[in-house]
Amino acid sequence: MIHFTQFFVMNASTDCTIVVAGKEHLGFAEQICEEMAASARARGTGIARRSPEYISEKMLEGKAVIAFAPDGAWAGFCYIETWGHGKYVANSGLIVAPPYRKSGLAKAIKKKIFGLSRSKFPEAKIFGLTTGLAVMKINSELGYEPVTYSELTDDDEFWKGCRSCVNFGILVSKERKNCLCTAMLYDPADKEKGEPAKGLWDFARKSKLYERFMKIKQIALLRGSKSGEEKEKKKSLISFFNF
Repeated sequence: MIHFTQFFVMNASTDCTIVVAGKEHLGFAEQICEEMAASARARGTGIARRSPEYISEKMLEGKAVIAFAPDGAWAGFCYIETWGHGKYVANSGLIVAPPYRKSGLAKAIKKKIFGLSRSKFPEAKIFGLTTGLAVMKINSELGYEPVTYSELTDDDEFWKGCRSCVNFGILVSKERKNCLCTAMLYDPADKEKGEPAKGLWDFARKSKLYERFMKIKQIALLRGSKSGEEKEKKKSLISFFNF
């Protein structure tokens, strides 16, 4: 059995180490929160804003991983949240410091937090909400499938976390059934039964079409367009992705 408190990975492209965060890393909590907020502003999309106290709590619970460069500089972070009395798990707050982006570090962090989640909560469904194609690709490789919002947790505390997102008004107006984020889910029960994926998603083949779908979705949700042409495009792409 792997003891995650001692486990680390050397990333070939960055030589960063990834470890389970603990009390010795509490001093990085504020820096992590600031970088999360700056990244969200740069993308123009929101994430659930977390306080340094909340991030520190995750570190103390052993529910976070943190990456460091060889010189000891903070390089990346991600944490685990549980919902519905442990039936659902979210790998949240993935952030990589600017100097280490596009290096493969985000993928390494996602794999490590996924492994930690499976170790701590082996029967839980693991889900995520994201607007980033890079994160969707990583999730797909880990076995996540795109799903509708109805397949996610109905825990109100989770959805309250979206209040700090710039798109929260859209989520509320759609009665939590849709927003700009894509929902993805890993169901261990399906994997253990060896069942085929619900809507087997060949990301490499469909990512360009999905990017088009996202643009149409943004138009429909942000501008409230009534264009018949856009409606037809949206309908066909939704069908294509089995949403």
